[in-house]
Amino acid sequence: MRGREPEQRVMFSYVNIETRIPRDHPLRIVKKLVDAVLRQLSPRFDTMYARGGRPSVPPEQLLRALLIQILYSVRSERLLMEQLDYNLLFRWFVGLGIDDEVWVPETFTVNRDRLLEAEVAHAFFHAVVEQARSRKLLSDDHFTVDGTLLEAWASQKSFRPIDEPPDAKPGGRNPEVNFRGEKRGNATHRSTTDPDARLAKKGNTAAKLAYTASALMENRHGLIVDTEVEHATGTAECDSALAMLDRLPKKKRRRTLGADKLYDTKDFVRGCREQGFTPHVAQNINDQRGSAIDSRTTRHAGYAVSQRKRKLVEQGFGWDKTVGLLDKLRHRGKKLVGWVYAFTSAAYNLVRLRTLIAAGVCP
Repeated sequence: MRGREPEQRVMFSYVNIETRIPRDHPLRIVKKLVDAVLRQLSPRFDTMYARGGRPSVPPEQLLRALLIQILYSVRSERLLMEQLDYNLLFRWFVGLGIDDEVWVPETFTVNRDRLLEAEVAHAFFHAVVEQARSRKLLSDDHFTVDGTLLEAWASQKSFRPIDEPPDAKPGGRNPEVNFRGEKRGNATHRSTTDPDARLAKKGNTAAKLAYTASALMENRHGLIVDTEVEHATGTAECDSALAMLDRLPKKKRRRTLGADKLYDTKDFVRGCREQGFTPHVAQNINDQRGSAIDSRTTRHAGYAVSQRKRKLVEQGFGWDKTVGLLDKLRHRGKKLVGWVYAFTSAAYNLVRLRTLIAAGVCP
């Protein structure tokens, strides 16, 4: 029998939004992890807000909304608010009821920046890492370090001479600029829209205004345990790696650190050994130079294992740039970029944790 379409829809509904989400949906595990992290950060949130006055957007809902934006590659805050208005899955994850109003995009952006400025992103990242450590998923002895370039939110036309007077800048919204024959470098030029960005390139690619983002990964399950963002200089990756190693808890036993050929320098190898790490760095040998790593390191079986495991860190960089939308930054300034990269890395860790829990690796 053919069903008939009713002329008037139901005016009131008493169905709980919880029942509309499938019991085996991947976000259920992620939400449990996130809720545990937010409960841990609740005392920190109390210190950020005044006791009186008009209530603000709950920080827990702000962070969940940011995670949804990253996990589902929502390209803008305006589109995120539009999705939250009619997407029941997004509403359930963020903690909004069916009848709750969605925030104005500008209000969401202002409150989000307030959280980032309070360094909540790093606290959230480290709380996610502690969740993994409490489930015994982290290795305390074997790590990998690597770096990548994050393209800055600045155009090549904004890369102007440092000593150029303000009135000498080309006028107009999109002026025609010819760089032919002009020598431009970080020593003499700066971006007028993002002064922290530096002109850099990696491999056989064109130079672009960018930041150097480094990640420290544990080798057991490929989880990111620390991040660092620095100016894109020739030594930024090595300097960031040593800084992240210094932040690790000190151990009396020797540990290992895998890395690619870029880290095969005498200063980096010496710095690793001084901090109690055996540098399992890929040898960079050519006609002009030798390697800082000798056969005393490469002959051990652990060296070959580190060289295989270190490639896992590339998955994190690829996820950050494709799913996490870090292929082109939407924020300016080294500090703010560092916060955004840390939060995106936390989202990546949550995805890997969800996969490990679903596979039965841990409870």
